[in-house]
Amino acid sequence: MNNKITYTEAFKELQAIVSEMENSEINIDDLDVRIKRASELLKICKDKLYKTEKNVQEILEEIKNYSVN
Repeated sequence: MNNKITYTEAFKELQAIVSEMENSEINIDDLDVRIKRASELLKICKDKLYKTEKNVQEILEEIKNYSVN
């Protein structure tokens, strides 16, 4: 899995694959490869979303617990 790809890049590529599938632009010989790639892209997006959510929660917790002495 290539985690060097940005969320935006992964999402755009995923949208392109879905569009190809919806428009029947993928032949049966390439379908397996495209579905595997889509699965990789979904994992990348999910991982990046999870990490971002975790970071935001940590920042909000810091702010909540911050006090001026």
